[in-house]
Amino acid sequence: MMATRRKLLVVGVAAATALALGACGATADKNEGSSGGGDGKPATGLRLMVPNTPGGGYDTTARTAAKVMEDAKIATGVQVFNLPGAGGTVGLQRTVNEKGNGKLAMQMGLGVVGASYTSKSKATLTQTTPLAKLIEEAGAIVVPKDSPYKTIQDLVTAWKANPKGIAVGGGSSPGGPDHLLPMQLAKTVGIDPRQVNFVSYDGGGELLPAVLGGKVAFGASGFGEFLDQVEAGQLRVLAVTSEAPIDALKDVPTLKSAGIDLVFTNWRGIVAPPGISDADKKVWIDALTKMHESDQWKAELAKRGWTDAFVTGDQFATFLTEQDKSVADLLKQLGLA
Repeated sequence: MMATRRKLLVVGVAAATALALGACGATADKNEGSSGGGDGKPATGLRLMVPNTPGGGYDTTARTAAKVMEDAKIATGVQVFNLPGAGGTVGLQRTVNEKGNGKLAMQMGLGVVGASYTSKSKATLTQTTPLAKLIEEAGAIVVPKDSPYKTIQDLVTAWKANPKGIAVGGGSSPGGPDHLLPMQLAKTVGIDPRQVNFVSYDGGGELLPAVLGGKVAFGASGFGEFLDQVEAGQLRVLAVTSEAPIDALKDVPTLKSAGIDLVFTNWRGIVAPPGISDADKKVWIDALTKMHESDQWKAELAKRGWTDAFVTGDQFATFLTEQDKSVADLLKQLGLA
């Protein structure tokens, strides 16, 4: 049962890093005409596109990846830029439109998978070139510091009594991880998911002020997006959705330890446009593999509480196809696709 549940929930999760190469291409040495870093020199001209607003999980992942590649001398001059809109599907459409452009790649995750259906996007992730899955991350249920809900049990009791009156905010469109998490939580505690008052925000950067300002009763998103505010005493985490407690939030219970039988995990990865050359694909996968193997990346995983889930190429393509189908099936059950 748990293995099945975990598979379903991973399916129902989000966050994705768009990587686009600059005008000179993803080359280690353009003077030698190389399309990759086979000569051991850092790749140049890399750009990382984030398909939602600054401050969210995708943005954090992309900027962390860029910094690690710079610090480890895997790439130089890495740029990160944001192209928000429609739950990430504006960036997805841009990526698909750039067919054959090996200079571009996009940070993505489960949120973009779901949004491609709920936003009726013409572009789909199955059209892209999968490069690598990077991480998995547990979700968190958070409230502002002055919230009347001191424990997850307090929140669930009030929520069950008035599901439509207690708004939950998430940093993804319907179908993304921040939407599927409260839907799965509602179902687990006996609330009809169709009764949930879900308010969608375009990324954690928009969700955070909504939670802090009391525009929603609680937020559901990746815990890493709230760490700074939790440490500053502005937010309280009532529970995390991982199997085991999170080192970065040692005093916070898991849903399971609080008596709620639910484990939920999000993931993030990187895709490129369709039809790119094998050489350009190799540039990206080699750079991301070196990043993954670096001490700097391992330190970031530990610091941010991310779970290493690195796979590349065909393995990631198979995973992405399975995720796409599972999310589509779940959204159809909810009447959203």
